[in-house]
Amino acid sequence: MALFSEQEQEDIRIAIENAEKNTSGEIRICAQKKCEGDPLDIAANYFLKIGMDKTALRNGVLIYIATEDHKFAIIGDKGINEVVPGDFWDATKAAMLQKFRDGQMAEGLVTGITMAGEKLKQYFPHFDGDKNELPDEISYM
Repeated sequence: MALFSEQEQEDIRIAIENAEKNTSGEIRICAQKKCEGDPLDIAANYFLKIGMDKTALRNGVLIYIATEDHKFAIIGDKGINEVVPGDFWDATKAAMLQKFRDGQMAEGLVTGITMAGEKLKQYFPHFDGDKNELPDEISYM
């Protein structure tokens, strides 16, 4: 159920890989066509379903998107939420939304991933011995 072309999927995977080079945080994308309910609630459910809460430092970030319903959410794990201000994701969401409004879904995700990586680097810098704990490919639900 690919919602993105092979090239877009590769661009998104590479963006995650590059973002994670600068942080010990883990970033994942979860995508589906339709969103039945509140996107934050759905993101929280998928966060657990795909094991985002299993990272050692509890510093996983999930960007959830429903392409046909034009809904999305960014959700961080406990370790992130304990140290960042409440409006931490606002600028990232605004930049993504601008791309989405221009019909650039994949570019919006790449923008969000890049910005999330930069923000995570402030609180969770990359360290020697850090390993990629979660896959970088899009999870289609």
